[in-house]
Amino acid sequence: MDKLYWLDQIELQDRAKVGEKAFYLSKIKQRGYPVLPGFVVSGEVLQEFLDSLNSSEALVADLPHSSLHLDVENWRQLQQVAGRLRQEIITASVAPDWVSGIFEASRQWKNNTLILRPSLGLPNTSKGENNISGLLESVFCACNEEAIAQALKLTWSQLFRARSLLYWQRVGINVQQINLAVLVQPVENVIASGLLHTNKSGWEIEATWGLGLAITNGEVLPDVYYIHEKTGVVKEQQLGNKIIAYRVNDPTVVTAEESQSKSLLMKDHNCLSTYVLSEHEQKQYALSEEYLQQLIILGNQLVSELGTKVKIKWTLTQGQKTPELYITQVSHPQSVITNNTNFQFVKGIGASRGRVMANAYVITNSQQKPEHIPKGIILIAPSVTPDWLPLLHEVGGIVTERGGLTSHGAILSRELGIPAVVSATSATNLIQTGERLLLDGDRGEVYPDRGDGEETRGVDEQMSRGNESKSYVTSLTPQIPMISTQLLVNLSQSSLISQVQNLPIDGVGLLRSELMVLNILQGQNPHAWLLDGKKTELLERWSQEIRKFACSFAPRPVFYRSLDWRSPDLPSWNDTSSSLLQSILGERGTLSYVRNSTIFELELKALATVQQAGFSKINLMLPFVRTVEEFIFCRRKVEEAGLTQDCHFRLWIMAEVPSVLFLLPEYIKAGVAGISIGTNDLTQLILGVDREQGELAKIFDERHPAVMGAIAQLIKMAKDGGIPCSICGQGPVLYPEIIDKLVEWGITSISVEPEAVERTYGVIARAEQRLILAAARK
Repeated sequence: MDKLYWLDQIELQDRAKVGEKAFYLSKIKQRGYPVLPGFVVSGEVLQEFLDSLNSSEALVADLPHSSLHLDVENWRQLQQVAGRLRQEIITASVAPDWVSGIFEASRQWKNNTLILRPSLGLPNTSKGENNISGLLESVFCACNEEAIAQALKLTWSQLFRARSLLYWQRVGINVQQINLAVLVQPVENVIASGLLHTNKSGWEIEATWGLGLAITNGEVLPDVYYIHEKTGVVKEQQLGNKIIAYRVNDPTVVTAEESQSKSLLMKDHNCLSTYVLSEHEQKQYALSEEYLQQLIILGNQLVSELGTKVKIKWTLTQGQKTPELYITQVSHPQSVITNNTNFQFVKGIGASRGRVMANAYVITNSQQKPEHIPKGIILIAPSVTPDWLPLLHEVGGIVTERGGLTSHGAILSRELGIPAVVSATSATNLIQTGERLLLDGDRGEVYPDRGDGEETRGVDEQMSRGNESKSYVTSLTPQIPMISTQLLVNLSQSSLISQVQNLPIDGVGLLRSELMVLNILQGQNPHAWLLDGKKTELLERWSQEIRKFACSFAPRPVFYRSLDWRSPDLPSWNDTSSSLLQSILGERGTLSYVRNSTIFELELKALATVQQAGFSKINLMLPFVRTVEEFIFCRRKVEEAGLTQDCHFRLWIMAEVPSVLFLLPEYIKAGVAGISIGTNDLTQLILGVDREQGELAKIFDERHPAVMGAIAQLIKMAKDGGIPCSICGQGPVLYPEIIDKLVEWGITSISVEPEAVERTYGVIARAEQRLILAAARK
């Protein structure tokens, strides 16, 4: 049967066919969570079944039309119509090939009992109601073709129960637009089962003996455990009132007593029965401490991915050797019916802090830079390249499908102070332009805005103020301890100077020229300016932009890093060979100056112009230096530009290519006056992980022993060579705990984004105090 979808193979495009319950269960199963195997009978099968009911008396096909004249307020009429509709379905025949296909698929489990779980996919509703709990119930059946056919019809017929018809009409849903898929799974006797509810105020775990049906039917008062949401500690536990439990019968053996049972489930082919718990079991908690802790750990993992409010149904089965914990259902506030949205929840990596609510603007082709992006929107794109920067100044938020914490999308968003989420898989497929979103850059999550919860309170107010400049306010007071390690700031946007210049910083440790200059190039390659005869104009603009930083931070130093563009970063400017376009490194850094020094010479003239205007603390940092020969070439160009005539001028290099670990003494002999460790590229090259690939984020870790070892070696070599050593990559921002080691090893300065200045200052102060205390104790 070609309309079966196995849980471990369901893909995003299958979502409408398998329904929300099965889709979410498949996602967590594919992420490695313990979920029982299963497959989904797609909603197409139900539609084909209903289409086969083409007799003149069939009401199902006519249900959505006015000729039925169904008045849901008339309870008697509603019951009569619902009864006839369900009767038509129950008495009809299901195509034999469908039934045999389901049976053959189920036989591999070697279980005598199956459960059929309804999995709904609903159209957008026109009204605010969204509670569908209790409308549709699971059906148990024996694993044989006759029982499967009957159970399938019982599941489908629930769409047309009186309470279902009442609900569909009240929320404005056309029944023909409902997708009802059926999740089929094996059922085994279980030791215990129950629910886990999580929220911000605390967690509750419910547990009972046997199958969870006893809780669903309200036939027992389950054990309850109250869990502290942060620590996982059991704050309180209450023994329930559990007298009966459900178990699986062997369908081939039915006792006389069981055959007379009044249980509705017993009518479903005698596959389940109830039994009375012993007095000992009634006085005992159903969930042992070991498996309670396993469930808490499992809950923590799911909360970290799905948010604070999650509902989990679980079972504890008797495995071959030891009991095994399984998830049977997972739901959260993002998986209910929502207005005007086709997605429920997008999870990525929080790249830039803050929360914003705005309408989505989706761009599916990031290789083609848009001409215009509307003001105040949340931009959704596969990725963002540096040449988009001029378009992003008035964007409210950024979501990209690719990239990690050191990707261009992440760096640009932090430069502009815009909340951002990166590595949000399939965001451009799930979200449509115009949908109102809540973007949470702290948690790395994107939600549709429903306007019905306290989670979004105050965010509308934030957006109503428009795109006001972000203000970096520090709570540091004059009484805080002074630090000897210099704290610098990474910048590129002159528009942020007024908010940054009064922070407790010692200067600009990284002025990213490639981002700074994008604001003055008007979308053109700088070579195009020269070809158009506008060299003088470009030089003047470049000089004026650098001068803004030098003037605002004087007499503090500014370290200007010369252009470091890769071909893939600027797809709208590409004029190089296709082989370079595919390279993650490209013709970047000082190598590009050696091959064509025209623009580098223009940069040096711009720096010399600023220097000649009286700003002597403007320094130059060369990016991505591969060889000593490249440095010597650049040093000579610097000398020719007259920059070294000022005794205050310093020529540094970025220490980000691993060859610097072996060649630093040679660089110092050649005239390097200082180094700044770029942890982004250093980590990328040492670990062999592309920083733009968000799915490799767990591997891209500046705390890796190899990376930390390299940093320690660079600091020591710089100290031995008598030159300062700074660090300007994302490592200290993402992992403040490494600052202790940096200070201990003797780092001379740390340069971070504006939003990280205050907390970095505090971490440096504490690290220095610990060193002083340790020295005093000796």
